[in-house]
Amino acid sequence: MKDSKPWRPFTANCCSVKDQTFFGNFSRCRPSRSSSDISKNVAPLPSFRRLSLSDLSHSSSTRINEDLAQSLGPDLYDFQLSELRAITQNFSSNFLLGEGGFGTVHKGYVDENLRQALKAQAVAVKLLDIKGLQGHREWLSEVIFLGQLRHPNLVRLIGYCCEDEERVLVYEFMPRGSLENHLFKRLSVSLAWGTRLKIAIGAAKGLAFLHVAENPVIYRDFKTSNVLLDSDFNAKLSDFGLAKMGPEGSNTHVTTRVMGTYGYAAPEYVSTGHLTTKSDIYSFGVVLLELLTGRRAMDKTRPKREQNLVDWAKPYLTSSRRMRCVMDPRLAGQYSVKGAKQMALLALQCVSLNPKGRPRMPAIIETLERLQHLKDMAVTCGQWPASTKSSRNLVSSAKAGRRENGAGIHWKHSPVAVNLKS
Repeated sequence: MKDSKPWRPFTANCCSVKDQTFFGNFSRCRPSRSSSDISKNVAPLPSFRRLSLSDLSHSSSTRINEDLAQSLGPDLYDFQLSELRAITQNFSSNFLLGEGGFGTVHKGYVDENLRQALKAQAVAVKLLDIKGLQGHREWLSEVIFLGQLRHPNLVRLIGYCCEDEERVLVYEFMPRGSLENHLFKRLSVSLAWGTRLKIAIGAAKGLAFLHVAENPVIYRDFKTSNVLLDSDFNAKLSDFGLAKMGPEGSNTHVTTRVMGTYGYAAPEYVSTGHLTTKSDIYSFGVVLLELLTGRRAMDKTRPKREQNLVDWAKPYLTSSRRMRCVMDPRLAGQYSVKGAKQMALLALQCVSLNPKGRPRMPAIIETLERLQHLKDMAVTCGQWPASTKSSRNLVSSAKAGRRENGAGIHWKHSPVAVNLKS
């Protein structure tokens, strides 16, 4: 298995998706009554006809545009390639926001004269690399899902372009970039504890909106690079190229080709190909651990026993005293001791090897929101070393005394061929 091109710095994508049918009738994608808070400010969704990804994938660009326009309505703009070239100065490298498996992402600016009712704004324009790892199917999947789903914690798809071989997506511009950049880029300013909580809650609300629908949507690619941030650090989920409709009727799962990213994919999904909303919950737990520790889900530059974040962190998550050994040193003790412990216990539940033992998204949101007003900062409670040197000694001591934990994912021995990217 070859390593795919890393995403820098906008968002990361995965490989191709197998033939599947997407259901255009998203009028059923409304949260239950008990989840009214989650669906606040969600635009009502009209009744769309059934869209077949397989059928559209083999249609001409003209036919695809006609079908999408008929099914998705006037809220999604069908742009001409010449217009997108103009607003990005011919996809200039000076406007480059990032690149990955899909292709390149460029910043652009549309004015009020480009389309009727389209306000002047900055946009992110994602251009498909026809020789890249991802292709037309992922582009189409994104148009179908984001063209019909609206929520404050999902990135807004403004429009698309399908001309001959060219495939382009136009999103609202997210000025703070991805959560991945803020957590792992050395030059970025460390995210404050309160901001990390805010991001976790926002991302959780985005997932909850997808999960609580009568016919749920499984995101399947939840990770820090797909959590984008606006100017106020509000989190929005992006990249729906791997999303799947959840099981219908009496079915308990969707069986599909194993796709995803090392370190984030739920172990039962990797071993069986059975996909459920609980697969997303596992991935969410991994991101919670990344927020707590400042470490990547999978980091092959670290010693072997520390490469898989879940395996490494589990022994430390049940004790406040041990928790300080794995907390992100960039927080410098400016985090709630009780809050960190509660988030750690929540993460531990989310990454349970038993899918039934993982909490649902509404319960996760409720737990995280309770932590927002805790003020027991570790540095003022004597829970954090005063000096950087003593902090390094504490972490080194913790590593030396670490006990082995065998409950992690053993990718090498997975019974199926895993098509995951490192």
